[in-house]
Amino acid sequence: MKTTELRNKSDADLNKELLELRKAQFSLRMQLSTQQLNNTSQVGKLRKDVARVKTIQTERARAK
Repeated sequence: MKTTELRNKSDADLNKELLELRKAQFSLRMQLSTQQLNNTSQVGKLRKDVARVKTIQTERARAK
């Protein structure tokens, strides 16, 4: 996910996106713990996406 795409979204859309990413992250963690996850690099990519969304939310909160 690109930061430019995230910056174009509204605050409500960012909250929704963060919720979806957290659910996906939980799912991947469960797959990893039960040894059903083949591509373990997905976990790191998802963590970075969560961090991007949270960073943009923080930037917007400080700008207000």
